[in-house]
Amino acid sequence: MRPDDSAELTGEAGRTRIQRERREAILEAALEVFSRDGFRGATLDRIALVAGMSKPNVLYYFKSKEAIFLTLVDRIMELWLAPLRAMDAGGDPVAEIRAYIRRKVEMSRDFPRESRLFANEILQGAPRILPFLQGELKALVDEKAAIIGAWMRQGRLKALDPHHFIFAIWATTQHYADFDVQVCAVLGPERSGERRFEEAARFLEGLFLG
Repeated sequence: MRPDDSAELTGEAGRTRIQRERREAILEAALEVFSRDGFRGATLDRIALVAGMSKPNVLYYFKSKEAIFLTLVDRIMELWLAPLRAMDAGGDPVAEIRAYIRRKVEMSRDFPRESRLFANEILQGAPRILPFLQGELKALVDEKAAIIGAWMRQGRLKALDPHHFIFAIWATTQHYADFDVQVCAVLGPERSGERRFEEAARFLEGLFLG
């Protein structure tokens, strides 16, 4: 226990609450730093500064910068893949794809830092998450591509390569998180407010399902 905790922690319940709050503060600060600077550019000193803690305090909760990063990535991937996991083989294909597109646009609106953190890692060659990409992610995408492919063979969707169909949805929806500054600059102030995400969702629904 650190000296500054001694007066604050009066029992196991208090300790759990305080540790949870401080871990969350570190992760929030790290998300801000990693999403802006990438893994290489981020430092523990900067994360500690943004979290309002000392570097030793940060290291009390996480043993390294990589440990913080991997904790964030685990959370992000659970969040990011939930809409794909929810795609139902027994559902109406158009409704399922429309729901997936809309949820992905909403996630770009609500979680832009998470998207940029993940994009930065991919641009660096995914050195910390490549096994996940080749394992769990590939298995999930293969499963859903098989469902989409079956819908296409049944004539319920236009026949295309289902893997590239998924990639195209990722690319177009996440554009509104990773390149939001560019989107707003080009649309101008009259169209760069909240409605840009609704416009994007409707356009992409038409693009993929038209």
